[in-house]
Amino acid sequence: MNLLQTALAFIVALGILVTIHELGHYLVARLCGVKVLRFSVGMGKVIFSRRLGRDQTEWAISILPLGGYVKMLDAREADLKDLPPQDLQREFTRQSVWRRIAIVAAGPLANFLLAIALFAGLYVKGIPEPAPKLRAVPDASAAYQAGLRGGELVTAINGEPVRIWSDLRWKLVQLALEKKPAELDVRRPLADSVATTPVSVSLQLADLTPQDLEGDFLTKLGIELARPPAIIGKVLPDGVGMRAGLQQGDVIQSVNGIRVADGLAFVDLVRASPGKPLRLHGLRGREPFDLQLVPEAQSGNNGNAIGRIKVEVALAPDMVVASDPPLTALWRATQRTWDTSVLTLKMLGKMVIGQVSWKNITGPITIADYAGQTARTGLISYISFIAFISISLGVMNLLPIPVLDGGLLLYYSLEVLTGKPVSERFGDMAQRAGIGILMTLMAVAVFNDIIRLIS
Repeated sequence: MNLLQTALAFIVALGILVTIHELGHYLVARLCGVKVLRFSVGMGKVIFSRRLGRDQTEWAISILPLGGYVKMLDAREADLKDLPPQDLQREFTRQSVWRRIAIVAAGPLANFLLAIALFAGLYVKGIPEPAPKLRAVPDASAAYQAGLRGGELVTAINGEPVRIWSDLRWKLVQLALEKKPAELDVRRPLADSVATTPVSVSLQLADLTPQDLEGDFLTKLGIELARPPAIIGKVLPDGVGMRAGLQQGDVIQSVNGIRVADGLAFVDLVRASPGKPLRLHGLRGREPFDLQLVPEAQSGNNGNAIGRIKVEVALAPDMVVASDPPLTALWRATQRTWDTSVLTLKMLGKMVIGQVSWKNITGPITIADYAGQTARTGLISYISFIAFISISLGVMNLLPIPVLDGGLLLYYSLEVLTGKPVSERFGDMAQRAGIGILMTLMAVAVFNDIIRLIS
């Protein structure tokens, strides 16, 4: 069932992105007076089509779902000597270079506009996300050295407001790539009080290596999302917890004399202790209690034994809903799209010079997996995923690689500068090189996908 959901989520997302991209080319081509012969979602053999409109444009679905195209009236692809003069004026290569630039650039631009629209809609509605509150900080971490201890609520980074956990992660990713320090404004809880005090700390990011930027780099800094205390919820019948005397509402403070930071730490400790005696100390109401139990050994997902005591422990972090009025949401969405585009280009640049690993290149397998995961998580996550992939598609298509939109824009830019089009011979050679580059990148991406699946 999960495989079917993943495939369906991937096809729907890809269909939306390709359709919007090609609609950008199509609409601007029509505005520029160019005749469009076919609009295809998918590549290869046409499996369904209908002719519509004054020009009888063929709207088609093709057999290979990876990609799409808009076929315009083009003298380079057909003999047009018998074409009526009024149609010849609508041929693509007869248009001014600025019109051709507009038509080619419209595809990536449509992807950026889609991302802005999706983000703006999410920001207006409000996204329920974890609050940017920090978990207990490991002693040897960069976060500890900066003065963070856990329990702090981050309110700003380098003067920019932070409202939700993804804001914190996003700003730290940008600063980590630039190896710039992060000035964190936080609200620190006072001992034995619900009050907080404002504190500023400087988190150094210059020592992060390219390998550190792979995966969850926040954990490597010592920054994790705060979790609730280790409070026992429902106690399941005939389980280790019930037999040992655990009751709903018990607060676990330490295990085998070691302080338990939160509910997640307690769950991890139990799971890591199959068949091992654990001595629990905690509070029941205001009264302290001590008891001992031995977690049952059960087989985990990877075949290794894990401990279970059959009690529920709350793990959900504090949630907040950050929403904005429409104009503010539109501005935030535009800024997020721009920042993501710039970050993508910086990542690519740092891959070229070796500062970021090529393992970060992902292919269709990983994208499909993320599509399935976000779709199962909920509509908001899935829409966010589509927005981010739309930005990536826009950026990748603008790279100056022949056969991509960016390659054509490079040709037309040279034409603007020199006053004459790129020679056909040079264009053919560049196209072959571009195909080679794309095939190499695809091979790297698929290889990385396979390694991720194996590991």
